[in-house]
Amino acid sequence: MDLPILAQVESIANRFHSLKSSVGNDEATNAAAIKSSKAMGKTDLNNNEEDGDKVSVEEEFGETYEIRPFYEGKNIFVTGGTGFLGKVLIEKLLRSCDGIKHIYILLRPKRGLTSEQRYREFIKHPAFDRLRAKAPYVLEKMVCIGGDITMPQLGLSEMDRQLLVENVNIVFHVAATVRFNEGLKEAAVLNAIGTQRILDLCVKMFNLQSVVHVSTAYSNPSRREIDEVVYPPTMNADSFIQCVNILPGDVINALSEKLQGSHPNTYTLTKSIAEQLVSEYSSQLPICIVRPSIVTGSVKEPYPGWVDNVYGITGIMMEIGRGTISSIMCDQDCVMDVIPVDIVCNTLIAAAWENAMTMSNPIRVYNCTSGPINPIKWYKYGEITQKWAIKNPTKYVMLYPGFQYRTNRIIHKIVELFLHFLPAYLFDIVMRMQGSKPIMAKIAKRFQKAADTGEFFAMHQWDFKSDNMKQLMRKVQRAKDGEEFDFDMTNMSWDSYLEQYMLGIRKFVLKDDLDSMAKARRKIRQLYWIRVFLMMAVLYLVYHFFLKRIFF
Repeated sequence: MDLPILAQVESIANRFHSLKSSVGNDEATNAAAIKSSKAMGKTDLNNNEEDGDKVSVEEEFGETYEIRPFYEGKNIFVTGGTGFLGKVLIEKLLRSCDGIKHIYILLRPKRGLTSEQRYREFIKHPAFDRLRAKAPYVLEKMVCIGGDITMPQLGLSEMDRQLLVENVNIVFHVAATVRFNEGLKEAAVLNAIGTQRILDLCVKMFNLQSVVHVSTAYSNPSRREIDEVVYPPTMNADSFIQCVNILPGDVINALSEKLQGSHPNTYTLTKSIAEQLVSEYSSQLPICIVRPSIVTGSVKEPYPGWVDNVYGITGIMMEIGRGTISSIMCDQDCVMDVIPVDIVCNTLIAAAWENAMTMSNPIRVYNCTSGPINPIKWYKYGEITQKWAIKNPTKYVMLYPGFQYRTNRIIHKIVELFLHFLPAYLFDIVMRMQGSKPIMAKIAKRFQKAADTGEFFAMHQWDFKSDNMKQLMRKVQRAKDGEEFDFDMTNMSWDSYLEQYMLGIRKFVLKDDLDSMAKARRKIRQLYWIRVFLMMAVLYLVYHFFLKRIFF
């Protein structure tokens, strides 16, 4: 690297340091600012003027109102439509709001396929089977828009850009990288710069009524109490983006640790930056922010327990069910926070409706979390997961399910070595001898990485405030068609939900039909007795070679 670049890197690094030092980070100051902005109704944390006057849905429509008519004849633009959350959102919109005119889906070329080729594969996805069977005509309302949020001008053709600018009424910006270990350059381009490009496009739209930006409940991880506000930045968003645009990826990634500060990973940092950008544009756009926590399998839509990936907690639950995880770094007494994907989708649909019908200043934020409404601790979640893993096992179970949460890293690593990796390597040896491809060590490493990246969230607890979320919940419940968009988790049974979730992992991820259940239950009984025999053998060896010699 030549000297000018080195000088530039040093200059920018020092600049970030000064930016982070100069921005208000004092907890007491920020708390006082929040309290003052709420009480006085004059100036909010986003520097917007607040006069306290709001036009509510009730004032707009009287005592009776509906959500579905708002979507009649509307053109909707969705980013991240091929992702887990995006697919469920599109399916729900088409099924419950069939008066929608078009849903424009931004699709980038990927893995050698054009946007149009990916679209043809996308509409065949099992998530749309219910629609295909009952109302196949609604699938024709989806329109592929070739583009890429990582490219200037979103990589749109002039014709597609004009189509969106002239026709779109509602925008759901869902696209993001959710990989916690993504390089800072890549995460910044997808989560922050991509968001800015979407916002720039939205500003030009002629008939825009509502924009919903999907963030994360963990965009402010250093705080233990998270209010429904956009907090003062820890660094300037424009300077951060300028840095990312100017410097090569390897330089940005080398500075990653310094820039992250109190953020545990690049995901939460770049989502925080994106929130700042959204807040800055809120004076120009009818926009709101929805912050889901850890998004999990569905309660009932499009199907109970539906999930189509093994990211995060879904992958860990799958491996608990297969018996390949014995130790997890986690404070079991902390309240965990997971939110089913269909609950999130109903929240997004309702938030877009309220955002269009109810003016708000400052920008409205919804903490879409389960903790304030129906909390569950890690130990209970794990206990129920293990119960259903044993009662409804998969034919792919390898060892009898059983694991423990640990906060001692040394003990965790020892257990991980002997009970995760050693069995994996032994299985691979057997598979090699049988002429099969060894995969268990690779799987063990992959899920060790997943568990390590999620460890921060399993060792901490947050108090998510949810006044806006609860207010929206009440409005939906009072709507004539509110039951169709209900997202109240108050009375949801975690036991019933986790039973369906584990069955969903079995069916939709492992492709293991219920026909194999009887055989799987016989297999897990055998694994139980094998486990008992091995434990007795270990106890005998410990007694024979150690205790007997010491005490006798």
